[in-house]
Amino acid sequence: MVEPCTTLRELKQIHTQLLINGLLNDPQLVGQFVASIALNNPNNLHYSNQVLDNSQNPTLFTFNSMIRAHSKSSTPHRSFHFYSRILHSAGYLAPDNYTFTFLVRTSAQLLAHGTGSSVHGAAVKYGFEYDPHVQSGLIYMYAELGGLDACHRVFSSICEPDLVCQTAMVSACAKMGDVGFARKLFDKMSHKDPIAWNAMISGYVQCGQSREALSLFNLMQREGVKVNEVSMVSVLSACSHLGALDQGRWAHAYIERNKLRMTLTLGTALIDMYAKCGNMNKAMEVFWGMKEKNVYTWSSAIGGLAMNGAGEKCLELFSLMKQDSVQPNEITFVSVLRGCSVVGLVEEGRKHFESMSKVYGIEPRLEHYGCMVDLYGRAGHLDEALNFINSMPVRPHVGAWGALLNACKIYRNMEMGELASRKIVELEAKNHGAYVLLSNIYADSKDWDRVSNVRQTMNVKGVRKQPGCSVIEVGGEVHEFFVGDKSHPRYAEIQVMLGEISRRLKLSGYVANTNPVFFDIEEEEKEDALCMHSEKIAIAFGLISLSPDVPIRIVKNLRVCWDCHDATKMISKAFNREIVVRDRNRFHHFRDGECSCKGYW
Repeated sequence: MVEPCTTLRELKQIHTQLLINGLLNDPQLVGQFVASIALNNPNNLHYSNQVLDNSQNPTLFTFNSMIRAHSKSSTPHRSFHFYSRILHSAGYLAPDNYTFTFLVRTSAQLLAHGTGSSVHGAAVKYGFEYDPHVQSGLIYMYAELGGLDACHRVFSSICEPDLVCQTAMVSACAKMGDVGFARKLFDKMSHKDPIAWNAMISGYVQCGQSREALSLFNLMQREGVKVNEVSMVSVLSACSHLGALDQGRWAHAYIERNKLRMTLTLGTALIDMYAKCGNMNKAMEVFWGMKEKNVYTWSSAIGGLAMNGAGEKCLELFSLMKQDSVQPNEITFVSVLRGCSVVGLVEEGRKHFESMSKVYGIEPRLEHYGCMVDLYGRAGHLDEALNFINSMPVRPHVGAWGALLNACKIYRNMEMGELASRKIVELEAKNHGAYVLLSNIYADSKDWDRVSNVRQTMNVKGVRKQPGCSVIEVGGEVHEFFVGDKSHPRYAEIQVMLGEISRRLKLSGYVANTNPVFFDIEEEEKEDALCMHSEKIAIAFGLISLSPDVPIRIVKNLRVCWDCHDATKMISKAFNREIVVRDRNRFHHFRDGECSCKGYW
């Protein structure tokens, strides 16, 4: 009856004609008119309410349509007003399965646990708890509310779940981290629609199982399932996590080849992928090629520049963002402060931090305080960093103390390092990073007794050091290496290359920085331990697997240690190779014996 593009003026003209022709006395026709207004254009909800208020004996279809329209609007709580009108109607109306299907959706949007439980109870009371639409809606609702157990209870009560219910359960479990159950159910489904595939792939990405996500996406293609924007955003996120540039490039080519519309979400995901794979030139090419950009697009590009050590360019882009009248948000300022930190611009960082509340009305969050401590600490202003922590209006968090502890490691400040480590352990008793950094500070000073004490404390408290893991992509396949790992099929070749690396480094005058190995053992044994760090194994694999003109790109789960950092600089020169390492904190671009971090890392 009413087209989606109908203007308010046109609505009133239609309304007038219905009134003149006496058609508004028909409840069914009025119901269709009200539903058309409400469902076709959310901006006309107020007008549909007015029409409904002036109609006599509204039908259940009319009320359900209003519940449905409001469940998808910015005022979902209004749905319950019309539910109440159903219950208090003249006695001939009662809610049906559609009523509860839409109310469940409303509860999910409201994120209200009590309301959701009440709607579920009402559905049981009126006998609709076994309706397939209500059941799938309840699974979706409990997933939005974070109730994994409730999802399982609803699903287990369904004798023969249909495709919609199965897909809802796969989505719920994948979203909340129960990817094992989700995959088992997914594999049992006789028919899988794109929603189920996308939910499973997205679940893997959210749980950090990016290799599984890419593997399932490849299967999705072999099955001939239609790929859409949702699929590609998940794939790009997986490539970002793994630093899988080749697969990311393929995904970009796929988007262009299949003419998928470059939405804001997809474009931003592409920028993020290229940035996190260390290819900022391509990231910026995508950025400047986007016709429309929002604050997330700008923030992604700004964050990518900061992560890749281009602090000055990061700040230049931030200036252009403001000139383009795009209002920065909390994420933007995290990236800006990191940009200042990677190049040591203390005063600039302080000004941007102060502008958050004074200029933009953004209250700094814990991440911003942590960035400021990191900024002061990396620049060697340890006293200012500690004063800043002590003056924080909120309780200092692990991130702030961790930034200070890392700075103490860089500048070998044992006393302040002990304080920072103690504060971290008070907040997180099993934070392995605090113990490891503190022990390294002691090792720098050759204080082996204290190193031993730290190790004993870790053993007593059951704290285990997270093993180093490095990922490298070769020929579109992702390879993982752990510290001391000898399980790779080509390990014999890798071992030969490690020996060649050691030989060339010694010829270049390299002396291992054995302090990161905080055992009181012989220097030669320490050097052997350092040779088995995961990134060195990955670099050796890259040298034997990639042609000389292809950069070696590695993603590591921990910070790069001093020795590996210095050794990688010399490897880049000794083998005339470009090596890009993304650690937990930032990128290090090595070329000709130099690193992009220039000491600020």
